Amino acid sequence: MAWRFKASKYKNAAPIVPKAEACVREICVGSYQTYGNNIAASAAFMAFNWEHTGSSVAVLPLDDCGRKSKTMPLLHGHTDTVTDLKFSPFHDGLLATASQDCLVKIWHIPEKGLEQSLSDPEAVFSHKQRRVETVGFHPTADGLMYSTAAGCVALFDLSAQKEIFSNNEHPEVIQSASWREDGSILATSCKDKCVRIFDPRAAGSPIQLTAESHQSIKDSRVVWLGNQSRILTTGFDAARLRQVIIRDVRNFNIPEKTLELDCSTGILMPLFDPDTNMLFLAGKGDTTINYLEITDKDPYLIEGLRHTGEQTKGACLVPKRALKVMEAEVNRVLQLTSNMVIPIMYQVPRKTYRDFHADLYPETTGYKTDLVAGEWLNGSNQPVPKMSLDPVKREHGDEPIIPRLGPKPFSSTTGDVSFDKVFAVPLAPGSHENISSVGQDTGVDIIPPAQGAKPDLIVEIEIKKKHEREPPVAGNGVQKSLTTSERRKSSADDDESSDKIFEQNSESSENSTESEDRADAADLRRLSTARSSIADRRRLYESRSKSQVDEKAQSPVPLRREHSKVEMLKPALQQQQPGNVIDTKRISVPEGKLLEEHRRGNGSAAGLKKSATDTAFSAASTKRTSTVFGKVSKFRHLKGTPGHKSTHIENLRNLSRQIPGECNGFHANQERVAVPLSGPGGKIAIFELSRPGRLPDGVIPSLVNGGNIMDFQWDPFNAHRLAVACDDGIVKIWHIAAGGLTEPTNTPAGELTAHMDKIYFIRFHPLAADVLLTASYDMTIKLWDLNTMTERISLSGHTDHQIFDFAWSPCGRLGATVCKDGKIRVYNPRKSETPIREGNGPVGTRGARITWALDGQYIVCTGFDKVSERQISVYNAQKLSAPLKTTSLDVSPSILIPFYDEDSSTLFVTGKGDSTIYCYEITDEEPYICPLSHHRCTSLHQGLSFLTKNHCDVASVEFSKAYRLTNTTIEPLSFTVPRIKSELFQDDLFPPTRITWSATMSAEDWFSSNDKAAPKVSLKPEGMETLSSIQQVTVQPIKKTDHSHFGGQKSEYESNKQQEIQKSVSARMEFTTKLEQDDMEGVDENEWQE
Repeated sequence: MAWRFKASKYKNAAPIVPKAEACVREICVGSYQTYGNNIAASAAFMAFNWEHTGSSVAVLPLDDCGRKSKTMPLLHGHTDTVTDLKFSPFHDGLLATASQDCLVKIWHIPEKGLEQSLSDPEAVFSHKQRRVETVGFHPTADGLMYSTAAGCVALFDLSAQKEIFSNNEHPEVIQSASWREDGSILATSCKDKCVRIFDPRAAGSPIQLTAESHQSIKDSRVVWLGNQSRILTTGFDAARLRQVIIRDVRNFNIPEKTLELDCSTGILMPLFDPDTNMLFLAGKGDTTINYLEITDKDPYLIEGLRHTGEQTKGACLVPKRALKVMEAEVNRVLQLTSNMVIPIMYQVPRKTYRDFHADLYPETTGYKTDLVAGEWLNGSNQPVPKMSLDPVKREHGDEPIIPRLGPKPFSSTTGDVSFDKVFAVPLAPGSHENISSVGQDTGVDIIPPAQGAKPDLIVEIEIKKKHEREPPVAGNGVQKSLTTSERRKSSADDDESSDKIFEQNSESSENSTESEDRADAADLRRLSTARSSIADRRRLYESRSKSQVDEKAQSPVPLRREHSKVEMLKPALQQQQPGNVIDTKRISVPEGKLLEEHRRGNGSAAGLKKSATDTAFSAASTKRTSTVFGKVSKFRHLKGTPGHKSTHIENLRNLSRQIPGECNGFHANQERVAVPLSGPGGKIAIFELSRPGRLPDGVIPSLVNGGNIMDFQWDPFNAHRLAVACDDGIVKIWHIAAGGLTEPTNTPAGELTAHMDKIYFIRFHPLAADVLLTASYDMTIKLWDLNTMTERISLSGHTDHQIFDFAWSPCGRLGATVCKDGKIRVYNPRKSETPIREGNGPVGTRGARITWALDGQYIVCTGFDKVSERQISVYNAQKLSAPLKTTSLDVSPSILIPFYDEDSSTLFVTGKGDSTIYCYEITDEEPYICPLSHHRCTSLHQGLSFLTKNHCDVASVEFSKAYRLTNTTIEPLSFTVPRIKSELFQDDLFPPTRITWSATMSAEDWFSSNDKAAPKVSLKPEGMETLSSIQQVTVQPIKKTDHSHFGGQKSEYESNKQQEIQKSVSARMEFTTKLEQDDMEGVDENEWQE
């Protein structure tokens, strides 16, 4: 009886809920049918599912709080719901996510968190068309990850990025898995109502033990009780009561303890702390979190204080090294609700919190291990060293335990680099903990550590070059790596620049001279010895790792001063000897130019500095937009502004969601808009833009087509004519009266039996009147003359795959298609029925769009890649073999619909259900796709339609105008460019534009190949002065002797810049020779004589 009433130190641990201001608020979390906890935490970050689909993941700092925006950076890595996510126990920035899209992805979170959305994972593993249910990391082996899909258990070696074990002996879906603390065996719970002990390294079958568990096929969970021989499972019994079962593996078939709770439907998520034996049971959908303490003897489960609060969507424990030990916080539970993340602190009441209470904090599992995946698989077992939470015994004293974040992983050409070597935090080069290393004659050498305890990371990548003086060699033949001061002194003596990149975390060295480097430590970027803390070294190393993700190991990044690069080379250039050789590959463009000038004899400081400046400007002038020194796009800071509420059409109802993906779903012209409605009959509502406001309740007047709508489009030259394609292969031509629709009608102005099968889409010709194109399921494209309602041309060449889109070239002679077979085809319809050019398009099969750019010289295609990530590609219209540039956006199921403005070369892309309109400038040179300011809307839109150029308000510097369809409204959207002199006509933004709102030729002229170029017209309003005319003020040049600082003449760039400044100042200043005193009366001459 004494044991039953034994007092526990954690018996009165009380949950403390912070105020709302200290929680993460206004997040978007849905209800997910998964076997995961929907939230995970490391000592640095928390991660949880985002939005109702759960395909994205939000990652925030662990101590973050406050309101969060819906536009915050996210991980867009999966196309379906994320089922589980876990952080590595050894690297706080390493996150694994599993999804219903059959993929497991590894992410690296930067030190400061997500500053922009990520869609490119570090590694991807596939489960071969099986939904992944759980994912996690091994507790003792670094770089070893496990995942389960259906009845399969798989192990992956992250350093080698390959699967090393797979077993499919589970007959049903594995619902949960948990490793023993020593990492030797694994416990699994399965949908077949059994729990199993699993040993991947066992000879023969890895399933060692099997026992019947909870007698319901509903969700169940299993957790290993630390390093004990017991496991705990939660689930439902035959009567659907929630159960907790404890069983010992030494007597596996007989439960040690069975506890029945209630009949709630949410699965109990067990969160266990092996250090304190505290167990938290958080049920999905519950408003309570139970706290129990597990004991070795009866009653086994002792109930503690219960927390009642918000409804739980997910829960997880925070690692012990992130707790506030000086406040007696023994555990922290992160509770995920529908709109908040609540950190619940469990505090043991004590009289004072001024001292560290060692009795509450036994030594806990550390975060450093020497065991790697390969060693563990070969039978090696090494426990993770324990660490103390006492601030006095910490590595950094009273400072908080710094989270362990590694840089992005990069592949190496050698097999000796372990996973810990890749992800560990390196020491700063030249610090007192650096040790000597040895190099080989190969291009890239991995230097092994000295014998003894293995450090976290000793990697020295060195590019060998032939120098006149060999590096110093120790007495044992080992090449000695130089410290920072020694390399600096050596550089001053013989001007040999060091070619080493030091990425070391090793034992201390007595040969380091820290005092000599302290003076210049502030100027060096990564050569500082004063930065000896892990956080500083990690921060410096993180910046370098970002540029090395896609580089080979043989391409090091030079270590330079943060400020001027030119001054850094001056002493070396002045002391260079003729026999020395300088490696120009390690030097930037201005420095390379300095060396060339020096070799040619131009050794003066003035010549060197002037040459470097000219080179910098000349190198940057070849780039077009978004460069440091080059020309910046005029539309870089474009602004999207929605129209006033008085211009909205509101109270829309019954919008159709069944429109095919090939249809844009919404079309507008200058007078009216067409919107498809749900329900039978294929209805399309027509709304007059001249009558904005709230629509009356009741029946909306519409066009009744009698069949499912496949596509529809306004005639570009007739605002009253609408063409609608139906699934019966018929195109109906509707004529809208001047006043709009007053009642539903089912009588079109004409019908065109275009195909015997469904129609994909229809397209009007951009220049010729009454020319309509149709594409059908029968893999043919036909061109029709609407005057005679006859077929004139039929195009073939498509295989048995879906035709996604067709686009006319600006000249109207050519057309381009993109197809489900991943091909882009260019047609000349009047000369050939088959394509004249063909190339590779998007590899994704979910949909694509295509358009022409830059006067028909380039083709822009939007689509998906292999992992369903949305992307934009630019092709040369004459060479379609491969794209010139491809830009990835995010992971979303909606197809990106492009809208191209040829005058500004601006590309607008967005998808149905998006809230962001992405804006890019298409250029004819690198980088081809230049991002502009994206416009983020306040709500999701279902469609977007742009008007022709003549309806833009150029007086307000509006270069594009569109209408946006939302679930309940139609809103005008204006795109403008900020300008100071907005009262002037900005002729640099509005060149003469092609007339696309009236026909250039008739249908007969076009079919007869009597082509006519579209005339151009100026958009300048009458009486408005142009910006260029104001700036063209001639100024007499002032002849003045130029006294250059370097004794030379002014460069052409400086002269042109000065003339531009004089012109702009003269244009804004009034010039007069009249003085103020000329209007004064003064005094008479005789008054002066008096």
